[in-house]
Amino acid sequence: MSDVHRYGNRLAFNEAFQDLGLDCAQWSEAVYADLMRAAGGAEEKMLSIFFSRIGWPAALPNNEKDLFVKKVMEAKRKALGKFALAGSLPLRPGLEQFIDEVLEAEVPLVVISAYYKEGEELGRLLVEKLGAERAQKIRIVDEDVVVNSFYGQLVLGEGVSSGADEQLAAAASRAVAAEKQRLAEEVASMLKLSVEVDTSYVQISKKAIAALRAGSEIAERGVDRCILMASGHSGAQAAQKIGMPCVVVRSSVTTRGEFPGAKAALDGYGPGAVTLPRLLKLLQ
Repeated sequence: MSDVHRYGNRLAFNEAFQDLGLDCAQWSEAVYADLMRAAGGAEEKMLSIFFSRIGWPAALPNNEKDLFVKKVMEAKRKALGKFALAGSLPLRPGLEQFIDEVLEAEVPLVVISAYYKEGEELGRLLVEKLGAERAQKIRIVDEDVVVNSFYGQLVLGEGVSSGADEQLAAAASRAVAAEKQRLAEEVASMLKLSVEVDTSYVQISKKAIAALRAGSEIAERGVDRCILMASGHSGAQAAQKIGMPCVVVRSSVTTRGEFPGAKAALDGYGPGAVTLPRLLKLLQ
């Protein structure tokens, strides 16, 4: 909906650095893009990589690096929220016309805002920029929607703390229909992954998958009959994992990126880029 990397995230990090007195830290577009690639889009990891390169603050004890990263992230989130409230995040050119095209065709339109902590408020503000008439026809998948969805309850509910075999048995008992059986198999795979690999990327991927599943429930369409409009790798990889077609709308930091799992990678909205007929053709 907006090139948040160019107009929001990078500038919000720089404002956070300034507010915290970190004069040595200022990210140009080139530095930001390099960190994005190196960290796979995980912002906490971007900070760790950056300060490992240039040196951590001299007065910072080694055992407080994680707390320092969290402090920077909190300052960054506040700065990004301020930009959004001030209307500093413009909609992508052609987006409004594309949305009108989709709504006129009565195609369900869902905005996924549950990927990251700041995503919910940002998603709501961007939808509001579309105007009240459009906004009332758009569903927003926030964290509450994800948690209350069938898939969210299966994966993110209290039962996830039990043993993997017990979770799989519970999932299988609830997966009565064919679609629910596929969900149970996917959950089993994810549970195995979460036991074997403890990384922030796995958690982001798990949350993204749950959000996409919740989005398909809200749209009342199977995942193979939805198309995710993503701006980077995290969304595209999550969509590929569950068999949801994905089209990447390139941002300022993904102009040269390769997205082998996506149906297409396009440069914006409108003729020659993203249009509804083009998306429908990808589903055929």
